[in-house]
Amino acid sequence: MDFLVNLYDMGEKPVDDRLKENGVVICRALSPDKEKVIGFMKEHYGDGWYSESSNAFTNNPISAYVAIKDGEVVGVSCYDATAKGYFGPIGVKPGLKGMGIGQGLLYATLKGMKEAGYGYAIIGWMDDAVKFYEACLKGFRIPDSDPKKTIYSTLTALAGKQ
Repeated sequence: MDFLVNLYDMGEKPVDDRLKENGVVICRALSPDKEKVIGFMKEHYGDGWYSESSNAFTNNPISAYVAIKDGEVVGVSCYDATAKGYFGPIGVKPGLKGMGIGQGLLYATLKGMKEAGYGYAIIGWMDDAVKFYEACLKGFRIPDSDPKKTIYSTLTALAGKQ
């Protein structure tokens, strides 16, 4: 299932104080960050998200955001990594969830999309994270957006081939 967000009325909730209290800084990734960012995604989320986040470094400007705590990558989010206008992937280091990192990455990345000229963002294949997105954003589930009927149809076709 996909989710559509109006970037001019996201329903954003304050998270900056939580991030500051937890010593987390979020910024757009730069090219020297690439290996650490994609390495984080591969280590914690596997080959698919590694590939998508790597692709975000081919965009100009780079469409990846990074959360840093104590000099370490603790979260990554991207847009235009799988398809134009799509948010994701997003990942937070296991054990650090609940500190506002995911929410901060989400807002920073969606603001980046708005700055790039997008009016809406599609959050694709959010099945496992519906509660997170609905708690963080105003938006709505896109009817009839099963992954087999979206940009992910090729991925879902390849997933069935072992």
